[in-house]
Amino acid sequence: MPTAAPIALLGTGLLGGAIAERLLRQGYSVQAWNRSPARLRALETCGALACASPAAATQGCSWVITVLSDASACRQVLLEQPELELAGLRVVQMGTIGPWESQELAESIAGRGGRYLEAPVLGSRPEALAGRLQVMAAGPAELFAEALPLLRELGPQPIHLGPVGRAMHTKLALNQLIASLTHAFSLSLQLVQAAGVERESFLALLRGSALHAPTFDKKLPRMVAGDYANPNFPTAHLRKDLNLFLQAAQRQGLHTEGLAGLAALLERAAGSPLDGLDYSALHELTGPCWEAESSGA
Repeated sequence: MPTAAPIALLGTGLLGGAIAERLLRQGYSVQAWNRSPARLRALETCGALACASPAAATQGCSWVITVLSDASACRQVLLEQPELELAGLRVVQMGTIGPWESQELAESIAGRGGRYLEAPVLGSRPEALAGRLQVMAAGPAELFAEALPLLRELGPQPIHLGPVGRAMHTKLALNQLIASLTHAFSLSLQLVQAAGVERESFLALLRGSALHAPTFDKKLPRMVAGDYANPNFPTAHLRKDLNLFLQAAQRQGLHTEGLAGLAALLERAAGSPLDGLDYSALHELTGPCWEAESSGA
């Protein structure tokens, strides 16, 4: 059953807005804040209270959900707002940040009397609206137990992975697979098409093998059409998360040389129109024409 107190939601981008909408549909009262107030208008029509500041959004709340772009934004919103009183608040941080950044955030919030649970998710807007996100959480077990009814509104089987940092490691590991699988499929597709192999023949062989992954068929129409509009997860976010994965892996003493090329490839999209498009737009980067197109030749 929804709690009587409202839920504060800080950050209403693609995922945050969908999470807020889902909670509203499930009967929760939501007080929302976003750096760009224009993003709050759609939520207002759904019944959310649009707030002018993070502090205003948390008034009267015991749960605060943050879905912010990076660790810097988390620090600015949660720790650098003098009016925001963290004492007594339970913070569920759902954005993807570095595990070490999440640990530092947890310590800072605890030092101000708040409690912290990291809860990144696999899935985006469609899954959030349907309550089908895969929720991975880390932090105090008792806080996870308290958050479970709320988390189950967003995903059917939230998983507690241990102390703060483990959920972020897991999320980065999964997002590394998103990047690597998409890149591998794109490069193979580019090669067979350049060689004149019939695309459907290649796909029939792939689908009949142990090499096939469902994400290939999901992203194939976008790659074939060159249409990457209306993203649920943009290229810029994929690049950010892959770089976080590399940092996390290197901190664990892992050898990441094999991913360096993919990271460099994604870096070429920085500042280009591809950044705001669906991450499968990296298919454009693997093709022979990207250099000419990006240089204006």
